[in-house]
Amino acid sequence: MGAPAALGRLLRPTSVAVVGGGAWCENVIQQLRLIGFGGQIWPVHPSRADVGGLPAFAHVDDLPDAPDAAFVGVNRQATIAVMAQLRARGAGGAVCFASGFLEASAELADGAALQQGLIEAAGDMPFLGPNCYGFINALDGAALWPDQHGVLRCDRGVAIVTQSSNIAINMTMQKRGLPLAYVVTAGNQAQTGLAAISMALLDDPRVTALGLHIEGVGDVAAFQALAAKARGLGKPIVALKVGASEQAQVATVSHTASLAGSDAGARALLARLGIAQVADLATFLEALKLLHITGPLASNAIASMSCSGGEASLMADSALGRGLVYPPLGAQQQADLRAALGPKVALANPLDYHTYIWADLPAMTRCFAAMMAPDLALGVVVLDFPRADRCRADDWDSVIAAAAAAQGQRGVPMAILASLPENMPEERCAQIMAAGLVPLCGLPEGLGAIAAAAQLGQAARAPAPPVLPPAAPPVGPTHTLAESAAKAALARHGLDVPRNGPAATPQDAAAVAGQLGFPVVLKGTGAAHKTEAGLVALNLADADAVAACATAMQAPGYLVEEMVSGAVAELLVGVVHDPAHGFVLSLAAGGTMTELLQDSVQMLLPVTQDDIRTALGKLRMAPLLAGYRGAPAAHLPGVIAAVLAVQAYALENCQSLCEVEVNPLICTPNRAVAADALITLKGPDR
Repeated sequence: MGAPAALGRLLRPTSVAVVGGGAWCENVIQQLRLIGFGGQIWPVHPSRADVGGLPAFAHVDDLPDAPDAAFVGVNRQATIAVMAQLRARGAGGAVCFASGFLEASAELADGAALQQGLIEAAGDMPFLGPNCYGFINALDGAALWPDQHGVLRCDRGVAIVTQSSNIAINMTMQKRGLPLAYVVTAGNQAQTGLAAISMALLDDPRVTALGLHIEGVGDVAAFQALAAKARGLGKPIVALKVGASEQAQVATVSHTASLAGSDAGARALLARLGIAQVADLATFLEALKLLHITGPLASNAIASMSCSGGEASLMADSALGRGLVYPPLGAQQQADLRAALGPKVALANPLDYHTYIWADLPAMTRCFAAMMAPDLALGVVVLDFPRADRCRADDWDSVIAAAAAAQGQRGVPMAILASLPENMPEERCAQIMAAGLVPLCGLPEGLGAIAAAAQLGQAARAPAPPVLPPAAPPVGPTHTLAESAAKAALARHGLDVPRNGPAATPQDAAAVAGQLGFPVVLKGTGAAHKTEAGLVALNLADADAVAACATAMQAPGYLVEEMVSGAVAELLVGVVHDPAHGFVLSLAAGGTMTELLQDSVQMLLPVTQDDIRTALGKLRMAPLLAGYRGAPAAHLPGVIAAVLAVQAYALENCQSLCEVEVNPLICTPNRAVAADALITLKGPDR
């Protein structure tokens, strides 16, 4: 059984076989007609004379020719035989509609075996599914689709691939002016995965951008190949990643694994591959629309213009936390705006240009053009259209015309953004796009789309990052190193650890403390979470205090350490082996704040100093590290060195590592010290 053939014939068919006689199959024939399919449609049914008003063939072997594509709408057992017949006939590919395969293996004992039989029956013939609605090709007019949809024919547009048929239907009903070139559902991905489908769609020069609705990444190597291809073609990818899963690690006594489960690993992988991620369907569609028109943005610097101070404030507030900036106005901008608007308007970005120039096309053009400095990535004009059934909107046309004229003069892309999606009717979207502008429907989703396009622009300008391939899960029993052993191992890779010494008895602990110098920290051995077990005593000032605390702990052994003072902040630095995606690095608020704040960032190894610096800046606790309200800043070089030391250990021990965690990393103005460390490995405990 060879590898599946290319998907081009399936996705761009000139002949379609529809196998089955139920309502779903009749719907496929209807949808092919409605979209204007110009090729042959051949129903196949063993007993019916016609299906969907077309004469039916009794068997696949009776077809006039090998079909380019087939919709297989029979039950799950019969599907396997039909797939074998199509393969033998030389079909270009198929859509497997039936469910009850691997996705139902928990309920149906034969589900997994049937899916394997399906794969074997298809052989080298590509197929989508099973448990799959199929696809819509709006460029060529082909819809192997058993339900209603809202797609219109287009000459160029974006492609969307999703694992959910119902979400696919919902997205086709959008009224946002987004031209959908392809909508493809992947179903179970028994043979053909999201990445393979996506690469076939990118091959079509009429596809401008790709959107992925992802429940699970699956084949990491395939996604790396997809990202490389998209990068080479200059076609951006936006992903909506859903479906947080169980944690990747089987045995964990750290916080890192709970922060970096396989869902976080998938997100880190997509970020590393330069795939923009959004959090909701509305932003997903708006980002694809923006990318279809402008492509990735040159930077995150934007300008906002509206005739309302309230809208200007909303634009300013809504950009917070999105990585977007409104650069202050330069001298030339201020001079040109003052000439266009007169003395009564306060000049700023976002700009409230008032209504003095409303409906004055030359004046509005001068205002918008004056705002568009050459170093901006996008200019945004906030404009909500009145209800067409109750109001007149003649004057609103002048805003569109002025924005288009300003874009032509300055060469900076411009968008018209309605603060409420319902205030941007579909016909207005078409008008705005015809003017060469971007219609954005809704303030939060519009700004989210701009942020995604800015991220993609940054990724496109950066060198292609390396991705460490997922290693096979290490074998053998799991064991956790003692804290002293973990710190010693990490110290050999450059981690700053407190001066320390082991002790067997309370008297030994007092003696070690005297050698280290007071104050000290005393820790009892025998538990992973020492604070909760009452096995940590801080700031002990003399030998008697050490001996008394050690006696009270009744631990099998002790570790005495220097007391590190002057903490600015505490961090968690951890790496967990996610077998599905690689080694995931977590940076988070540390100590007792880890669970309370849920403030973390995940990345895939390997990372650079710049990656670490950027990630630290994304934490909500970043102001503490920078020196909050006059407090001293943390020693950033020491923090970065600590992260690199943990990474160095992880990479050197990747064949056996389950997880490594430093928590807390005490960040002071002059060092970053590992107050606690934990390493879990698989294999023999030496």
